[in-house]
Amino acid sequence: MNIIAISDTHGKHRDLELPSGDILIHAGDVTQKGTKEEVIDFLDWFKEQPCTHKIFIAGNHDFYLEKASKEEIADLIPKGITYLNDSGIKIDGLSIWGSPITPRFYNWAFNRYRGAKIEKHWDLIPEATDVLVVHGPPHGILDKTHFGAKVGCERLTDAIKFIRPKIAIFGHIHEDRGVLKWRETTCINAAIVDLQYKVVHQPYIIEVR
Repeated sequence: MNIIAISDTHGKHRDLELPSGDILIHAGDVTQKGTKEEVIDFLDWFKEQPCTHKIFIAGNHDFYLEKASKEEIADLIPKGITYLNDSGIKIDGLSIWGSPITPRFYNWAFNRYRGAKIEKHWDLIPEATDVLVVHGPPHGILDKTHFGAKVGCERLTDAIKFIRPKIAIFGHIHEDRGVLKWRETTCINAAIVDLQYKVVHQPYIIEVR
């Protein structure tokens, strides 16, 4: 089984040509301005991609997905697409959990204060999770900004250390895209755009056994 991993397309999804695969995962920031219209355009594109299963979470730009009710969002999601928001799905024995939450920075969507408030979300992650999909990185892992600051979530690092998922997929920090094996987890910053919001990267393809 393989996973096609992308993140941070920021409305530029139509500039991508994705390969076929088993599971397509988008780790948030599907929009730039966070509007309903942008979400609909993304979903129209996402549903046509040549992958058997399609999963996405929101990111800090995706304001509509934070403000809309569960019913409104459910009405928008086409058949064959799974939206995860502190929730999970099992595909062919593979347990996948997704959360859009990131540490608070100004007044973006799905922000929580560091410490106990954000830890409540990581406490929801099942211990049996194989693939963790979050928007922001754990602290110290592919989280360095162009200023040199490491801005990932400390409590998320603790959660990954405890849960030991096979794979953790995220984005958010465009400039620290990459793959890093940390302890037992393959960590992937799958950001597609650069700091100027230009599409400069291709998806990662990960084999899962």
